[in-house]
Amino acid sequence: MNDRVLIPAGTAAPLGPFSPGMFADNVIYTAGILPFDENNEVVHPGDAAAQTRHVFETIRGILAEAGAGFEDVVFNHVFVADFADYAAINAVYAEYFPDTKPARYCIQVGLVKPEAKIEIATIAHKRVTS
Repeated sequence: MNDRVLIPAGTAAPLGPFSPGMFADNVIYTAGILPFDENNEVVHPGDAAAQTRHVFETIRGILAEAGAGFEDVVFNHVFVADFADYAAINAVYAEYFPDTKPARYCIQVGLVKPEAKIEIATIAHKRVTS
């Protein structure tokens, strides 16, 4: 197994003892990605759509570190602070997965910072081409 830590440029150091992403055996696993800036402050307070877009752009950076993209995503774990934001989150989600939709679940939880409305953890399988 060839494990590799994935840390995209411009991201903050994690708040805990974990890596933003790991690449092992052609599978990319992201940590739960929150709408944080480089100082671990929540961006776009009160705007679930903008926070979701920010989270997906961070995930894009992690995937790119492994040479993968959203077409390689097979599963998303979606955590929302309030289901009142579900429609706004889904509208942005659909922009990132316009064709084949990965499997996912979505649950309402308390997030690490109260201003955060969304957290997403992703699993992607990088396709090997010959």
